[in-house]
Amino acid sequence: MEIPAAWPAETDWTQLLGDYLTSHSFYQLQQFVVNQRKHHTVYPDANHVFRAFQITAFAKTRVVILGQDPYHGPGQAHGLAFSVPPSVRTPPSLRNILQELSTDLNITPSDRHCGDLTSWSQQGVLLLNTVLTVRQGMAGSHQNQGWEDFTDHVIERLNEHPNQLVFILWGKSAGRKKTLIHSRHTTIESAHPSPLSAYRGFLGSKPFSKTNSLLQSWQSEPIGWQSVFQSHSIEQDRP
Repeated sequence: MEIPAAWPAETDWTQLLGDYLTSHSFYQLQQFVVNQRKHHTVYPDANHVFRAFQITAFAKTRVVILGQDPYHGPGQAHGLAFSVPPSVRTPPSLRNILQELSTDLNITPSDRHCGDLTSWSQQGVLLLNTVLTVRQGMAGSHQNQGWEDFTDHVIERLNEHPNQLVFILWGKSAGRKKTLIHSRHTTIESAHPSPLSAYRGFLGSKPFSKTNSLLQSWQSEPIGWQSVFQSHSIEQDRP
């Protein structure tokens, strides 16, 4: 079987995941998604499903932020967990992430910013959901179709990374992956940043400063989390 056409052509993940990308189970998963697209609107666009692997090479990965599944509203999902394109209104979960970032690192956000987290990906933060596609307006609609198996394989490869990694697990779906993560890496776990759960342990969890402290203790450069307040400036969303 061939590697899916939507898979990024130039990424070191291809060699690491090659056997799985050409497996029958992964082929069945891709056929499910193709059939869903024939009858329903599915996010993100086919050419963005694996965007996280295109931007964040395995060799450059230092942090993994793991979420649930993509945003299910029009124009929101673009292949990076919790991120939206520059022109899209910031969803509630992402507003809570930016609020926690501002509080955690004592940053006063500018009056103009957006929810595009690409600058994090470019610094080695793999923005990954446990499920990579979703049907419009139906959160969790593509669960238990094979994506969880795919992301299990991704974590297995990350366990072999030559450097220590920080895994930030947000929500129950991400938390279930904790048992797969090798003990030499570090996990930071909390509730999901959704408004339904953010006050149950996400807000105040300080994941950004904790991550940078770990990276610095491993003689690695800290992540410039504040870059999200500096790039692709657009008018800040109002309540």
